[in-house]
Formats: sequence, structure tokens, C-alpha cells
Amino acid sequence: MAKDCSFDIVSEFDRQELVNAVDQVKRDVSSRFDLKDSGSAVELDADKEITITTSDDMKLRNIYDILQSKLVKRNLSTRILDPQPVENALGGKVRQVYKLKKGLNQELAKKIVSDIKDSKKKVQASIQGDQIRVSGKDKDVLQEVIQLLRANEEKYDYPLQFTNYR
Repeated sequence: MAKDCSFDIVSEFDRQELVNAVDQVKRDVSSRFDLKDSGSAVELDADKEITITTSDDMKLRNIYDILQSKLVKRNLSTRILDPQPVENALGGKVRQVYKLKKGLNQELAKKIVSDIKDSKKKVQASIQGDQIRVSGKDKDVLQEVIQLLRANEEKYDYPLQFTNYR
């Protein structure tokens, strides 16, 4: 009897790497000449969102660019950031909140499962909470499914990881 092989599709990030990236951004903001005395602040709120507060839109974009570069250096996808609209804060400052994406929502999970089924590969995909389990008899077919999903990752706008491959 042939044994089924499987893997899970998840969307997660390493919390400690995110904390380290935000700390590096704070250090850069406090030491960079153009941002030093702007009263800018970057905060990580309970692994749910990152808030940037600064004096104007240009500095906000600069800090966001620094944040993106630090995330990439720490092997975190910039797709975990979900930017919210820029809002005015006290003292004539501007604030932007970036919600952190973690876990697959039902709508995205259904879209991924439907893409796997449309590919006509001999695998089964099932939604299990905020992840998807893909199983099949042939490991090569599972590898093809992973390649298909990586090619379509732009369409999903979520960082995908493939875990528990066995």
C-alpha cells in the first residue's frame, strides 16, 4: 500500500525577526541626519500592527523604505504589511498603521484550493483552520503544486510558506 505524502500551506512570520527589524528601524531613525530631530516614532503593537508617526509625508515614506529594507534583510516578506490610510496625528504630525498579515483567511484559502484543483494535479487540498493541507501519492506532483503556487504568489498578495513536507 502506497503511503500518502503531504505538506501544509501557511502564512506566518518569525515574531523575533520582526521585533529585531523594528528595533533596527528605530535605531536608524534616531541616527539618520534627515530623520534625527523630526520626532519620528516606530512602534510594534502586540504583533498586530506597526505604527509610524512622523512630521510629514516624505519622512513617512523614508521610514517605510527603511522598514522594508530591514524586513528583507531579515528574510521577512514585505507582503506581511497591510498599509492603512495615512491619518493626521496630534501636533501636525502624520501617522500610518501597517496591519500584519498572519494566517490564511477563508476567502484566500478557497482561492488557493480552487487553483490547485484547476491545475488537474492528482492531489487533494483541504482547508484546516488558517492553513491548507495538500496530500497526494507522488512527491513530484506535490513539488509541481508548490511551484505552481510560488508562480502565482503575486496574485494572492500574501506571503506563503510550505511546511510539514513529508
